[in-house]
Amino acid sequence: MSLTGQVPAAGALVTVVGTDAAGRPAHPGLAEALAGAGLVVGAARHLAAVPVPSGCATVALGPLGPALDRLHAAVAAGTPAVVLASGDPGFFGIVRRLRAAGLPLRVLPAVSSVAAAFARAELPWDGAAVVTAHGRDPRAALNACRALPAVAVLTAPGAGAAELGAGLVGWARRLLVAEHLGTPDERVTWTTPAEAAGRTWADPHVLLSLAAPPAGDATAGPPSGAIGAGASGVRGVGGPALGAMRADDQPAAAPAGGWALPESAYAHRDSMITKAEVRAFAVARLRPRLGRLVWDVGAGSGSVGIECALLGAAVVAVERDPAAPVRANAARHGVDVRVVTGSAPAALAGLPDPDAVFVGGGGTDVLAAVAARRPERVVVTLAALDRVAPAVHLLRAAGYTVEGSQLAAARLADLPGGSIRLAATNPVVVLTGERP
Repeated sequence: MSLTGQVPAAGALVTVVGTDAAGRPAHPGLAEALAGAGLVVGAARHLAAVPVPSGCATVALGPLGPALDRLHAAVAAGTPAVVLASGDPGFFGIVRRLRAAGLPLRVLPAVSSVAAAFARAELPWDGAAVVTAHGRDPRAALNACRALPAVAVLTAPGAGAAELGAGLVGWARRLLVAEHLGTPDERVTWTTPAEAAGRTWADPHVLLSLAAPPAGDATAGPPSGAIGAGASGVRGVGGPALGAMRADDQPAAAPAGGWALPESAYAHRDSMITKAEVRAFAVARLRPRLGRLVWDVGAGSGSVGIECALLGAAVVAVERDPAAPVRANAARHGVDVRVVTGSAPAALAGLPDPDAVFVGGGGTDVLAAVAARRPERVVVTLAALDRVAPAVHLLRAAGYTVEGSQLAAARLADLPGGSIRLAATNPVVVLTGERP
């Protein structure tokens, strides 16, 4: 039954047909669907590209509401309808909206634009993440590109390669921009984030964000410029070597090795590392996930930021000591953490706005600078009790609701003769500031 409460006539389906992003001939079922259609819906470019029968009503897509009304009316009248879409319409496509509207569907998919883009790059994509910046805040897509080694982004006007490229400056990424896939105007270009930010790109286009191998040249790959055109069959020259990519299809799944890892899992100096018990609590309070950006300020070994990265977040680690082992630890755990060397708060200037911040070092001036950037959550660890009250007052004055806990752990330790004792670790106060 449709949302209008009317039962559709037998055979009065909406046939959703994908147009092939790889540039191959139309789906063999398209001609049959068009021949019997009384209504054809699609973007203007799709309507112009297919032989719509003479006298058949058409709706050029703009706002979806009027098109849904016409489709419901067609179904109720027993009139077959066709909806034209790009690539695989069930993949971040119109099928979701049509299903939510209660329309009876038959779907004839084509090659998706993402599959075509990776094919143009001559790269596998079973371990890549696919995200969209269409019709939503593009920061989540941008942070996925910052966090993961292989990401495909379905772009939108104002949230495309130029805007995403600008946000990726400072990250070791090579970009592939695929414009007008499968059309005579197809253009596939390898570029850098800075170069992408300075150009105008045709819509629609797909962006691939790829990391170079950790031990290799961050800008390795073919020269910038167009590498192929689908209409002429020009073969691409190949992309950059990929960094570590998961062998499964869960690019942002929880790490197989877990988190809240023992201190021995990280190189550190003189036990200057957030202990596992405190780290587990701090990471939980930071709420890292794919699409979020976390700052680790006073990173040291980088253990907190690295565990946020293991859980899918993009991470910027700020550390004044250039010899700190954060880079080596990130490489050891196979995550991409951007390290900014410098003293906070000055080193925070110019960094992209975070969703959450861990402050593991520095005074109230650092905390004030963090609060001024208005992240959703701020987590602070303090060993000195005289710093607790000033930190609480500062966060509250900045508009944060503050919670605090003292964490004290006692670990099992062996005694001579087989006995066991409890060895206390130093207590730490953990403050969490949350912006209403």
